[in-house]
Amino acid sequence: MDVNWIAIGDISDIPLRGARCVKTPEGKVAVFRTAENEVFAIEDHCPHKGGPLSQGIVHGTSVTCPLHNWVISLESGKALGADEGQVRTIPLRNENGALFITLKQSAQMVAAE
Repeated sequence: MDVNWIAIGDISDIPLRGARCVKTPEGKVAVFRTAENEVFAIEDHCPHKGGPLSQGIVHGTSVTCPLHNWVISLESGKALGADEGQVRTIPLRNENGALFITLKQSAQMVAAE
């Protein structure tokens, strides 16, 4: 099966230690940029109570949910510490700053916020 990569913007669209939310046919995807310029994409809802991870605080390769302070690994999508749960990680490609994600379906992007 061919992978359908979808352009979602440029790394410069995301502040250091910040995030951008992208609406897709499969739900919202949070795209994070770390202080070291690494980029990660995960589902934009905490496995605890569905909080918007894209509005959380990025530290290292983790994000802290703004609702109840759960810490989620941007690399694995797993809750860290004593908390249990996981969000889906989304494959992301960085080509000289141009960012692309791929979804299960070969659907087009609906909108970016």
